[in-house]
Amino acid sequence: MATRKIAVIIGSLRKESFNRRVAKTLMLLAPTQLDMEIIEIGQLAMYNQDDDDSPPPTYTEFRERIRAVDGVLFCTPEYNRSVPAVLKNAIDVGSRPYGASAWNGKPCAVISASPGASGAFGANHHLRQSLVFLNMPAMPQPEAYISNIGKLYSGDDLTEDSTKQFLQNFIDSFATWVERHAD
Repeated sequence: MATRKIAVIIGSLRKESFNRRVAKTLMLLAPTQLDMEIIEIGQLAMYNQDDDDSPPPTYTEFRERIRAVDGVLFCTPEYNRSVPAVLKNAIDVGSRPYGASAWNGKPCAVISASPGASGAFGANHHLRQSLVFLNMPAMPQPEAYISNIGKLYSGDDLTEDSTKQFLQNFIDSFATWVERHAD
C-alpha cells in the first residue's frame, strides 16, 4: 500500500482537550501507511466572503495544506448538539471560494468524544451533514462516539483496553477506507 498523508483536524482548542488525546492515540495506533499530522485551526479568522479576493495568509496556508493530503480525520467534541464554532469555521475556510473547495473528494472519518454519556453523537452527525455537501466520502463504519472520555485516560495515556481495541479497529478501517477512495 502507498503511504497516504492524513490531516487530523481537532474541533477543540482547550489545552487539556480529550479529543486531542484521542487524536494522538489514533496517530500512535495508525498503520504505517498513514502519515498523520495535526493541522491546527485556532489561528483561522472567522470566515468572511469579503476576503475571497484577497484571503488572509492563514486561509491560503490552511487551504494548501488540506489540498496536499489524501484524507482527513475529524476529532470533535459537541457544543450545544453541534460542532464547535472553530471546526465549522475551518470547514467554511477550506470550502471557499465557491467552486474551489480544498475538501473536495477527500475521504474522511469522524470520531467524537465527550465526558457525557452521548459521546458527542449530535456533533458527529451534524458534521457528517456538511461532509456530504463537501463531497467528502465519510467512513460509515465503524461509527465512533466515545462517551465518558474523562474516565478513560490517565494524563495522555489511554487506560481502557476495550477502548484501545476499538480505536485500533477504527484507525485500521480508516486506512482501508482512505486507500479505497484516494486518487
